[in-house]
Amino acid sequence: MNPRALRYLDWVLVVSTLCLIIGGAVILYSATRTFSHPWAFIRIRAVHALAGTLLLVVFAAVDYRTLARAWRPLLVITLLLLAGVDVLGRTAQGAQRWIPLGPFSFQPSELAKLLLIVTLATHLDGHREITSWRQIVPLLAHAGIPIFLIVQQPDLGTAMVVAAIFTAMLFAAGAPLRAMAGLGAAAAAAAPLLWQMLHDYQRKRLIVFIDPGIDPQGAGYALIQSKIAVGSGQLFGKGLLQGTQNLLHFIPEQHTDFIFTVVGEELGFLGAIVMLTLFALWLWRAGTIATQAKDRLGMLMSVGVVTMIAFHLFVNVGMTVGLMPITGIPLPFISHGGSALVVMLAACGLLINVGIRRKKILF
Repeated sequence: MNPRALRYLDWVLVVSTLCLIIGGAVILYSATRTFSHPWAFIRIRAVHALAGTLLLVVFAAVDYRTLARAWRPLLVITLLLLAGVDVLGRTAQGAQRWIPLGPFSFQPSELAKLLLIVTLATHLDGHREITSWRQIVPLLAHAGIPIFLIVQQPDLGTAMVVAAIFTAMLFAAGAPLRAMAGLGAAAAAAAPLLWQMLHDYQRKRLIVFIDPGIDPQGAGYALIQSKIAVGSGQLFGKGLLQGTQNLLHFIPEQHTDFIFTVVGEELGFLGAIVMLTLFALWLWRAGTIATQAKDRLGMLMSVGVVTMIAFHLFVNVGMTVGLMPITGIPLPFISHGGSALVVMLAACGLLINVGIRRKKILF
């Protein structure tokens, strides 16, 4: 990397990312402090944060156009990793999503999101004008095959993220509105088939989203307790490490999917606003990088990363307060989950990569 490029480093993006990671470690400790080995979660998070930072540096240093030239091998690697879960994967909580690597586990679907951003951006950049279905169908296959493999694990949440990334990048690439409307209509028409493909617990999650009282001790339990915890924090919260819903383990998966309940209960409305403001700063700077990218390829990659983080944030916070169905999507930089944290830091590196190369005079 040219040292002069550092003058174009987006420090607001870097600092907001750092604040979210540090804040996430504090919230994670609060969520796990009554577990058998609470500091183990912090040590594991530190290892993942270090690995993610190294990947951030790599993705920032290697010119994104160089990554783009390797898009076909990267796509093959993505498909092989997703398909390999069926052979090498470890099953946990009824899902086969992880490949064991010694004492750690690796979730290929997380890496697939970032690699698909790179490969889709390159594929889309090869079509300066997207005017016909002949051009759109190969793009649909590009995203559709990985989505199918992810749904098979089953991981509906990640499949939704990939679908959102594809839709946003296709729109940013200039796909006509009639084509976007056609895709929306096709998705709506396929909804009954998709409903039949869902597992029973996934159907129950969608049903209790409409009315948690249908099964208050079963599928609706987590949502009811989540809303109680967030609401009980009121304006100022009960105090860090003082959350009773958290302390007494009323909330399932309080350190992963429902970690925002810890923020709401212990830090209150004001604490939640501070955290959401940090995310807003992050998304603002990431969006600025997308609009200032020196070429269409960099813009598309940035749009993909922004969509990934924004979708995670909106769905995770939304499902915690009952505005979205429970899908198991983690809160970026906050939730416990090594693969997600490493990939999101690598995605930050990709954004930095595009941002520091926006001035053509440097390279």
